[in-house]
Amino acid sequence: MSGSVLHRRLARVVAVRPVEVRALLWSFAYFFCLLAGYYVLRPLRDEMGIAGGVRNLPWLFTATFIVMLAVVPVFGAVVARLPRRRFIPLVYHFFVANIAIFWLLLTLDIGKLQVARAFFVWISVFNLFAVSVFWSFMADLYASEQGKRLFGFIAAGGSAGALAGPTLTVWLAAPLGPVNLLIVAALLLEAAVLCALRLESAAPQLRTEARAASGAAPAGAPDAAAPEPPEAAEIGGDWLAGIYMVLRSPYLAGIALWVALLSLAGTFLYFQQANIVAAASDDPAVRTRIFATIDFATGILTIIVQCFATGRLITRFGAGPAAAFLPFVFCLGFLALWLTPMLWVVIAFQAAQRAANFAISNPAREVLFTVLAREEKYKAKNVIDIVVFRGGDAASGWLFALLRGSGLELGAISLATVPVTAAWLALALALGRAHERRTRESGRSTADKHR
Repeated sequence: MSGSVLHRRLARVVAVRPVEVRALLWSFAYFFCLLAGYYVLRPLRDEMGIAGGVRNLPWLFTATFIVMLAVVPVFGAVVARLPRRRFIPLVYHFFVANIAIFWLLLTLDIGKLQVARAFFVWISVFNLFAVSVFWSFMADLYASEQGKRLFGFIAAGGSAGALAGPTLTVWLAAPLGPVNLLIVAALLLEAAVLCALRLESAAPQLRTEARAASGAAPAGAPDAAAPEPPEAAEIGGDWLAGIYMVLRSPYLAGIALWVALLSLAGTFLYFQQANIVAAASDDPAVRTRIFATIDFATGILTIIVQCFATGRLITRFGAGPAAAFLPFVFCLGFLALWLTPMLWVVIAFQAAQRAANFAISNPAREVLFTVLAREEKYKAKNVIDIVVFRGGDAASGWLFALLRGSGLELGAISLATVPVTAAWLALALALGRAHERRTRESGRSTADKHR
């Protein structure tokens, strides 16, 4: 298929320019392979959690958070010393090497209980870390205006991978055996590395297109202001710089608070769901069908919105209102749970908030990072996506338990969460305004350099 024909077909779905088609498709494939690999592994994680002892799950979550605290500075040190085109493949090769070790230990049946617990912690770290690195790369590769148009379609690649991974697991679990699914996941991660390397070769065209769109230079002009391309330059900085950046920057702190409030709202809804579903049926098969219904409805709705609406919505209304859509859904959902704490309400609420998050608000949140310095995109973003998110999960879980222990009913907790979601919505709009201001300042700065 010729490039012009491919562009015309893609343009019916997403507002992509001809020079961006190659990078867009490699980005889509990269995220597809990454999440397909994770979703091949996720059933193994759940089984390992049971094998490691259900009563030990709180400790496994605590261990996950501690490991993340230890890993973030190590990643910061690697990022500081290596250029992008080297450290991104290195991260995924490291995870593939981990998978090979787990495969060997499980195949030889060495320390099965200890390996199960270690695998549960590892995959919980891998999931957030691998996805965070992916979106850091996207924020570094695409300009703000490009991200508004294209991040929704790129996110659809991950959603498609999230559906393909379980399908592969169902097809291959019996003929290959559960342990050998690790090999399938490793191959998918290596395919993601290939996509990342191909993306690097498309980076100069994206930079040129971004400058042309901003009016900084004519299309096709050489990038005189950047003699050393980002993929070849070391990021530098301190190994703990990401933490300092979040603490010093109101903009980054605002994004971190957005993520923490997402964690709190999501955790509260998860516990509400657990209570309502448990009260609705004591049959494990029925409960499994309920959760599967939520997953299926979310997956289909998310892909449809990501492919056909996300880019247009973010471009039309901006990153702030798009990021505010999720707290708006949470606000309405918790009000509905307060008024009608029934099973069909929690199913509809869960499907709506997850679709809103994956299809609209999460791509919008990733756009917020496009206006940051390169060091912030990798180091500070990693702290926010991993430490803040997992720390928020742990703190929110204890807070919910404290509220329940104090005698509050589920309806009262839902009502008490509504003002929090309203504040979250206001924060999203403020972040959107700050993003637009930074975008204008960046555009003026780039134009000045090319005069």
